[in-house]
Amino acid sequence: ASKIVSYSQGFMLMREASNKFNWELNYGSISLMWRGGCIIRSRFLGNIKKAFEKNGELKNLMLDDFFAAEMEKSQTSWRKVIAEAVLSGIPVPAFSTALAFYDGYRSSVLPANLIQAQRDYFGAHMYQLLDSTSSTFRHTNWTGKGGDVSSTAYQV
Repeated sequence: ASKIVSYSQGFMLMREASNKFNWELNYGSISLMWRGGCIIRSRFLGNIKKAFEKNGELKNLMLDDFFAAEMEKSQTSWRKVIAEAVLSGIPVPAFSTALAFYDGYRSSVLPANLIQAQRDYFGAHMYQLLDSTSSTFRHTNWTGKGGDVSSTAYQV
């Protein structure tokens, strides 16, 4: 699963560079180019080519049916390996950051909402309610002391 995330990130970067510099990249051909004479060799290279042949506008490999199924199939074991490594004090940064990327990519609501609340508490930066259809931003007087406008009004 971590390898799939790595490939996904690589192709996402290539797509961004392609958009920025007006390159016309053939992502399927790029994946096959790695088969011969390159340190990057994987059983997934053929599947990457197929994914981009099926959908030339594919934004992320993890959205392709084959790779989505592979991610789903390996997710439980992937999490267990990382958890066991962490509990044993063994650093697995590539695995754990790949999992964090995967979880972040597939989640529509993330802990950034908590960060918004913290910013409002410490600096009166305001926040927007997720369940609101309004584009109105709010500030909460979290401590019951101080003012409602700026962080300088708080005397906690």
